[in-house]
This record gives sequence, C-alpha cells and structure tokens, in this order.
Amino acid sequence: MVALKVYQYPRCGTCRKALKYLEEKEIPFADQNIVESPPSREELAEMVRKSGLPVKKFFNTSGKKYRELGLKDRLKEMDDEEMLDLLASDGMLIKRPLVTDGEKVTIGFKEDTFDQTWAQ
Repeated sequence: MVALKVYQYPRCGTCRKALKYLEEKEIPFADQNIVESPPSREELAEMVRKSGLPVKKFFNTSGKKYRELGLKDRLKEMDDEEMLDLLASDGMLIKRPLVTDGEKVTIGFKEDTFDQTWAQ
C-alpha cells in the first residue's frame, strides 16, 4: 500500500487528531507541513480533480487569512483557475489536513470518512 501524504499544520488540532487516527490504525503516512511546503498549483489541481469536489471546498474558511482577505464574498466572483492560484499562494488558505494516496483525496478530518477511505 502506498503511504499517504498528509498535508498538515502542526498547531492545528484537527490535523493532530487525523495523525493520531492514522498512527492508531497503523496506516503508513508521510506528513508535510502545509505552511512550509504547501502543495503546488498542479498538485492542488490534480487533487481537486480526483476528489470530485469544487475548488472552494479546499479553502480553510475558518482561518484568519481567509477572513483577512475577505474571501467569503470574493470567491463567488472567482473562477476555478483564480481560486487554485490563491490556494497555491499560501498554505494557510488550504483546509487541512489534506490527505492523498495519489488516487483518493480527503479534506479535513471526519473519522467515518477516514474509516471508509483509508482504513481498509
């Protein structure tokens, strides 16, 4: 089984819960600090495509940066390409943890979603 890549932020409680879950289930993963080395625009575009979710689901809507930039209103006027550029510009804008095995993608941490997607 391919090790999962987990884009996370060390001070994020949700990320810590996700990592603890993966460790307890003995699911191999490599974690990457989403702020120090965020996914590239191309990686994000690929993850959006594979997730089947709209680009705006990848935004960390509860983040300080999101509020500072007034994105709640601005995203409505942006197309997917502009949103991808924005996400790639700052790891703090990306909802986390962002987990992928190269084929499947999950955003955030919900135990039942992790059970269905990663604990098989």
